[in-house]
Amino acid sequence: METKSKKIKTFIIDTSVLLYDKCAIHSFSGNDTIIPLIVLEELDRFKDKKGVIGENARYVNRYLDDLRKKGNLHKGIKIENGQKIKVATSGFEKVPIGLDPLSVDNQIISLAIKLTGALKNEVILVTKDINFRVKCDSLGVNAEDYYKDKVKIKESEFYKGYSEIEVDDSEIIDALYDNENVKDIVDLVKEKLGRLPYENEFLSIKCGKQSFLGCYYSKSINKLHKAEDLPGIGFMGIKDRNREQLFALNLLFSEDVPLVSITGLAGSGKTFLTLMAGIAGLQEGKYKRIVITRNVQPVGRDIGFLPGDMNEKMLPWISPIMDNFRQGMKDKDLTYFKAMRDKGQIEIAPLAFMRGRTFSDTFFIIDEAQNATIHELKTVITRIGENSKIVLLGDIDQIDTPYIDSLSNGLTIVSEKFKTEYIAGHVQLKKGERSYLSAVAAKILWGLHGKILYIH
Repeated sequence: METKSKKIKTFIIDTSVLLYDKCAIHSFSGNDTIIPLIVLEELDRFKDKKGVIGENARYVNRYLDDLRKKGNLHKGIKIENGQKIKVATSGFEKVPIGLDPLSVDNQIISLAIKLTGALKNEVILVTKDINFRVKCDSLGVNAEDYYKDKVKIKESEFYKGYSEIEVDDSEIIDALYDNENVKDIVDLVKEKLGRLPYENEFLSIKCGKQSFLGCYYSKSINKLHKAEDLPGIGFMGIKDRNREQLFALNLLFSEDVPLVSITGLAGSGKTFLTLMAGIAGLQEGKYKRIVITRNVQPVGRDIGFLPGDMNEKMLPWISPIMDNFRQGMKDKDLTYFKAMRDKGQIEIAPLAFMRGRTFSDTFFIIDEAQNATIHELKTVITRIGENSKIVLLGDIDQIDTPYIDSLSNGLTIVSEKFKTEYIAGHVQLKKGERSYLSAVAAKILWGLHGKILYIH
């Protein structure tokens, strides 16, 4: 019986894809890949950039240079996975009427239209640029996002870090508090959930008015631990205001969980609780320093345009950290904050400056992690050394970075990919605790997925 051979597709790769993931250059196994010459020109402008973007541009340039030893890029070179890579040097001239002929995107559209008419196999333009895809669709050009890193679930199925279970027998609750029959109860939880709990997943087990808040940890003999029993709660007068904050504090103080991710809307307490946990760890001698970073994603301005050294340039982006310091430490004029910075106990650095460093004995905070790609987060997470904890904070409904969304940002990917690992934990904070006004405003003015509602 004859088997049908796979239909070869032709993918035209935009600059945004190669800057997002350097491995995209060789990720289209068994298909033809076209790199427009003008894309190489754009990559050249990014090769000296700090961070992942510059690294990706340099990688693609070196990879293509190495391919030249195997053949001619203009004619196309086949690599080990059956993919053929070719650099297109023409086809950019016939930009559709109404579009700027000098625009790189529009010239790539011209190439896509030409190849679609000339080739028998399907032609797909791959770009992370949403507007680029919209323009392509309007002109009948087949365009797609780069899907390699996207989590393949619905937003409604995002991992929250906790589950609620109803049981019929109050003796089950009593047994949990007495650490009895835990194996049988875990089997019951598995039956109720349709799966075993994820590592460090919190469980709210209820029977009428009785309840048990616990955390599942497969490496422990008892498997389920009372959330209240974990150390660190109530330090410095700080107390959880809701169930989810209690879960977050348990993770922040657990010495067995070096990777923590916390999501939640503005005012839910994720930054405040994390910063206070870091300071407590510093005072107790668990850590030698707190490092705070974020992906600098400005609106209309870049970090280079601000005056001063790197620390001064970062100040506008770490204002939320300083506000929480004022509140939690009663440090109105930031005297304590400045003293800790002078001693090296608090360090502030852009995400792009993390390459080549190692962070041991460090409480590491990545704020606004929803604006980082998985490749940027990988660069940082793999730098974490011994006796350190890294905490990712963010709100996936507030993504400012072009080319990533709720399914492809680094924060979502980390929380989903690590939910089966005992070294990681995640919690989604649901309630705003900044003030009553803040909580009501968030509920009334913001619709689902952070889209502003029109008020008539």
